[in-house]
Amino acid sequence: MSKVEWYTEFVDLNYKPSKTDLIVLFYFEPASGISVNEAIGRIASESSTGTWTTLFKLPSRMKKLMATAYEINKSGSGYFVKVAYPLDLWEPGNAAQLLSGIAGNIFGMKALKNLRLVDVNFPKDYIKHFKGPKNGIQGIRKIMKVKNRPLTGAVPKPKIGFSAKEHAEIAYETWIGGFDLTKDDENLSSTKFNNFYQRVALMTKMRDKVEKETGDRKDALINITHETKEMEKRAKVLHDHGWRYAMIDVVVSGTSSVQTLREKLGDYGMSIHAHRAMHASFDRNPKHGITMSFLAKLMRLIGVDQIHCGTAVGKLVSPRQEVINISNILREQKTKSYRHDLLDQNWYNIKPAFPVASGGLHPGLVPDVLEILGNQCNLLVSGGIHGHPKGTRAGAKATMQAIDAYNSKISLKEYALSHIELRQALEKWGLMKPM
Repeated sequence: MSKVEWYTEFVDLNYKPSKTDLIVLFYFEPASGISVNEAIGRIASESSTGTWTTLFKLPSRMKKLMATAYEINKSGSGYFVKVAYPLDLWEPGNAAQLLSGIAGNIFGMKALKNLRLVDVNFPKDYIKHFKGPKNGIQGIRKIMKVKNRPLTGAVPKPKIGFSAKEHAEIAYETWIGGFDLTKDDENLSSTKFNNFYQRVALMTKMRDKVEKETGDRKDALINITHETKEMEKRAKVLHDHGWRYAMIDVVVSGTSSVQTLREKLGDYGMSIHAHRAMHASFDRNPKHGITMSFLAKLMRLIGVDQIHCGTAVGKLVSPRQEVINISNILREQKTKSYRHDLLDQNWYNIKPAFPVASGGLHPGLVPDVLEILGNQCNLLVSGGIHGHPKGTRAGAKATMQAIDAYNSKISLKEYALSHIELRQALEKWGLMKPM
């Protein structure tokens, strides 16, 4: 009987990657009856030039385009493997095509019990075709005139249900309490009770009013998520009203839409706030799917200026080390490898992006978050200001006081003695970590 399968031809444990190879780190568990080499051969094959059986004839170039599984490490019930992909497999500047390869059919193969895309090392010759963030951390700080503390923001809570007028009024209270930003939540776009265009007009009036009253710069993360052409239309409306940000639900919109909007918003000089809604559907299982750290890396590459990273102490699943890894990926110019979580990455000309801490925060948790992230972050405290015993304005003040206390190396308990809003917040929530 002639040879049927050729998966093992995609395995070479002595292979040395070239500087132009794109390297992917996978975690995998073979299905019952499948050897380790058969499993990694299928990963490399199905994500590059392979198919399930030997073929009658192949052009000579195929050998040069084959991915190579080359390094295996045992871990518990599974394994980590590195796969090197020749650069010519990938269309320059096409993030969607990349995902179709390294995160495509391989996730459905019966030979794999579990498969998780952990990280990718992008070579310089791949990175150079992407623009990265328009403004990045330093650009946003310059625009917002905020230097030595986190940027702060809040979502009106509950996250959806307010009218456009009510939404704008809550934004005013948030800003006047000292916050830099207000934010739409992921499922608010344009509804019967809160029309996008009406919301923008009313928010603009409130922004102008509070900037005049305080002398501080204020902005909003207004959600433009929709069909791509409509997103472009909404982006122009924000620009015409003097907004410096737009928010996109980047996972549900897809990389292609984000790249298109990076071009449009970049022309306007505007920043992209990336909400990661739907991410946990594929990154929460530690054995299967795609890591949040890789999603953050990809989004920095294609051009978002900030993206949610978790808090480690709030209501959402976000392990401390994962929050640190995501923040390193977003902020560092050269990310160092870390265990089997991260690969080395030189970002070359790509600007750093802000990690955004959000989800179940209140003033009592501010020191915990800043201990992990430092001041180079965007801190979203929403229910934790609107639920303050004296209202939104007092809640925002309490959070700003908590930031000041941390940066002054004073305990919240001591600082609260002379700051009533912080004291009232601590009396309600203390240091509780929501579930």
